[in-house]
Amino acid sequence: MKKQLIILSVFVACLSCDFDEQETFDFMQTYHVAVPLKTNLDTFKQEAFGVFEARPIVDSGKIYAYKDYVFVNDVGRGFHILDNSHPESPVNIGFIKLEGNHDISIKDDRIFADSYGDLVVLDISNIHNITQVSRLTNAIYQEFWCTVAFDIPEIDEEIDAWDYRNFNATEEAIVGWDVQEVRMRQSEFLETYGGIYETDINYVDSAESVSDNAVTGQGGSFARFKIVENYLYAVEPWSINIFDISNLDDPKVLEEVYSNGNIETIFNQGDILFLGGTQGMYIYDISDPAKPTFVSEFRHGKACDPVVVSGDYAFVTLRSGNSCGGTENGLYIVDISDLSNPSLIKTYPMTEPFGLGVKEEKLFICDGSDGLKVYDKTNVENLIALNHFTEINAYDVIPLPHSLLMIGDKVLHQYSYLDNEIRLLSTFNLN
Repeated sequence: MKKQLIILSVFVACLSCDFDEQETFDFMQTYHVAVPLKTNLDTFKQEAFGVFEARPIVDSGKIYAYKDYVFVNDVGRGFHILDNSHPESPVNIGFIKLEGNHDISIKDDRIFADSYGDLVVLDISNIHNITQVSRLTNAIYQEFWCTVAFDIPEIDEEIDAWDYRNFNATEEAIVGWDVQEVRMRQSEFLETYGGIYETDINYVDSAESVSDNAVTGQGGSFARFKIVENYLYAVEPWSINIFDISNLDDPKVLEEVYSNGNIETIFNQGDILFLGGTQGMYIYDISDPAKPTFVSEFRHGKACDPVVVSGDYAFVTLRSGNSCGGTENGLYIVDISDLSNPSLIKTYPMTEPFGLGVKEEKLFICDGSDGLKVYDKTNVENLIALNHFTEINAYDVIPLPHSLLMIGDKVLHQYSYLDNEIRLLSTFNLN
């Protein structure tokens, strides 16, 4: 009986507790906090650029063609230079280290490239003595509020807070993380680290027009950079960065234009920009090149979405099972004869389509592990298969006047055009 009275009194005492008081649950815990390892920002960016002899590629990305050269992006590291004077036997002649780089565009021997959110201008008039002309700080990719080295390994353990309290983004770069265990009460943790949770930091992922006597290069369908006459357009999620490059050595940053969607790629036909995004294709008029104006959009399911255009049709590949999400894998052909009202003509199933290109009546589709596919697009409602190169991994293509460039899995393939098909010219292993 005495034992029962003791249990009853404890139960009544618990009922009288004030559970609304935070102290009741304010117990000691162990937290994992990531503290940035820092270095001087100016020194970090100076060391991000350099020119070296040819070396193996680590992670092949986009390709860009200019004169007799092919530039191959090594994701986050810079780009390799191939002398392509003889497409049957290209030669790797050098490597431009430009850390934090994903895109380039070239006009009159000036490379415009991104590097940790800066716009960098390089002089390649002497390909054997490449120099940096200028660097515009924080000119592009405005979503990156700080500079983070591209090669920081991912943290395996779960992090409770990211501590930026002693980090100055205007003077310092992050080169690593020190994961510390701290033991404190919950109230103390919230007071110390409240609001200092993980920031969305990315470890910084088309034919171009020729004006007058200018010599402009050509990128693939995954390009985020596009030169149109005296302007450079660099797209990032949700905005278009615009630069006046009439003075190639001293580009001017103009007011950016916010987009109607999450943009991934850019292509132009005359004074119209076609932007590929994760949820659609967006059309902008650049009749006033300094102020792109929204015309219309074509919405589709969520997926990665490069786009190229030929005449009255836009060709869009949708790919699922990646960071873009979605479930669609296919080719969309869109009627753009009325720019204000783009409409779907037909879809074609694909395996895992990446980049694509057009030249006259030929359509080239990089279908990932299913290889390179070539179609006659004379009748867009009934594409005719011309070639299917299997047992290769196809990522992106550039249709040049006399040959086709295709990159995939650290290998550059080149093809010559024939009347009704294409023929392999060379295979160059970038390793």
